[in-house]
Amino acid sequence: MSYFNVGKINYEGAESKNPFSFKFYNPEELVLGKPMKDHCRFAMSYWHTFTYMGNDPFGGATMYRPWDVTEDSVEKAIERVHAAFEFMEKMQIPFFCFHDADIAPRGKTLAETNEILDKIVAVIKEEMKRTGIKCLWGTTNAFGDDKFVHGAGTSCNATVFAYAAAQIKKAMEITKELGGENYVFWGGREGYETLLNTDTGLELDNLARLLKMAVDYAKEINFTGQFLIEPKPKEPTKHQYDFDTATVLAFLRKYDLIDYFKLNIEANHATLAQHTFQHELNQCRINGVLGSVDANQGDPMLGWDTDQFPTNLYDTVLAMYEILLAGGLTKGGLNFDSKVRRGSFEEDDLFLAYIAGMDTFAHGLKVAAALLDDKVLEDFKAKRYASYTEGLGKDIVEGKVGFKELEAYSLEHGVTKNTSGRQEMLEAILNQYIVNVK
Repeated sequence: MSYFNVGKINYEGAESKNPFSFKFYNPEELVLGKPMKDHCRFAMSYWHTFTYMGNDPFGGATMYRPWDVTEDSVEKAIERVHAAFEFMEKMQIPFFCFHDADIAPRGKTLAETNEILDKIVAVIKEEMKRTGIKCLWGTTNAFGDDKFVHGAGTSCNATVFAYAAAQIKKAMEITKELGGENYVFWGGREGYETLLNTDTGLELDNLARLLKMAVDYAKEINFTGQFLIEPKPKEPTKHQYDFDTATVLAFLRKYDLIDYFKLNIEANHATLAQHTFQHELNQCRINGVLGSVDANQGDPMLGWDTDQFPTNLYDTVLAMYEILLAGGLTKGGLNFDSKVRRGSFEEDDLFLAYIAGMDTFAHGLKVAAALLDDKVLEDFKAKRYASYTEGLGKDIVEGKVGFKELEAYSLEHGVTKNTSGRQEMLEAILNQYIVNVK
């Protein structure tokens, strides 16, 4: 049975007028000696694509999907699997990402939930074998149920902590069974609303204990996927413990977990933290912890996680620039943690949205590659910091001088004249590349 009236989406080039075609994403095209598909490693988010019904903070469902017609929740989950793999096949998307609660309904007990998960996972494995589509990462939903009202790993209730650990255990086992290349920890409700009732020290210690248990269990079951933490500020709690890259890095270093975790960076989370997408990727790159990316964008005029499909070329160029400088996405990928707008409720809109996102990142990749190949920004930065490659600057970098030596130098020589940073010129050059690279 086919759920979509759309055929396979193919590359037709920038001049094509066919909305159901790629204008920039050509999977086999070589960019810096590697196929575009290997640079991008696109993934479908199971939750936003196949369980999002158009709800927002102010309104209910607007989307009624042909794979959701049955009343039986388990059969509905099975139909969603078939629809999801048909969609990915037609979109030429090689990976998917999931929460346990996305792929299967909850049972009345943990044991029943696990039984249902096993049934759905068996269907997913059949579809993976049929199509060759792979699992980029899995995770658990430890934030949606009312039991997680005070958090999961940071809950004040020890039995909730235990239940969260049990969910993670099962989700890790599923991810391993599906060959997942990563496992993601998203904080969800790991934060607090007020310090009047919160022991932040204990909560952070417990969160670290939970992550250490996960590390130990991964070794026990021989799960070799990369652990990822996804920073997110604000929503849903006022103070999130995983606010941004710098906050997560401080946590990992404090608890000696830095060797086991990398980060999954989401564009919309970056902007909610008052950072740019590029900034968060940059901080991961220079600290060696760039793992994977949730590809989306937010609305600067709205203060919540709108998870829009990425269409901003400026952002994707700079994102891919950082990713290329980092050596590319190895086990990670570009997961479209994006949802169609509430008013885009037809099934065809899923294709049009993913085409827009994939094309935007593909063009961003080509522009970033051209900038790197021409060394436009790198040459400028090298010249700007040239004073640290010889003389006094070289001695500073190599640790050969201290305060006394630097004071003596300053007393004798003073300060040389600064040069312009030429930000506007570089921004104009960036625009030129965005327009001219084909």
